[in-house]
Amino acid sequence: MSDSVHYVTNAQGEKVGVLLDLETYQQLTNLSVDSELLIGLNLDELQALAESSLYSKAQIQLQELLIKNFENHLSNEEEETLDRLLAQVDQLNILKTRARYTLNIFKNKHQAA
Repeated sequence: MSDSVHYVTNAQGEKVGVLLDLETYQQLTNLSVDSELLIGLNLDELQALAESSLYSKAQIQLQELLIKNFENHLSNEEEETLDRLLAQVDQLNILKTRARYTLNIFKNKHQAA
């Protein structure tokens, strides 16, 4: 893709614009149509996100609350905390899935090029 990207600079040499060849432009605009793609992250960031998990303190707290919930020993405050943690797990799983999906799309486009 580096051969297909050319930068426009001003008199001070600062990059002020980009020229793309038609194929690269079409690839980029087709990617932006897919709202599930995580655009703006590099491959290392996507990989880190795809492999992420709750931080250990939250994971331990979640496990403890799940046990107490199973035993029907949760206070109202603990129940709210459990609901919040479960919602975070759900959102994290959605982001991880979107990161893996984005990685697969980029890998497939790179292999096709």
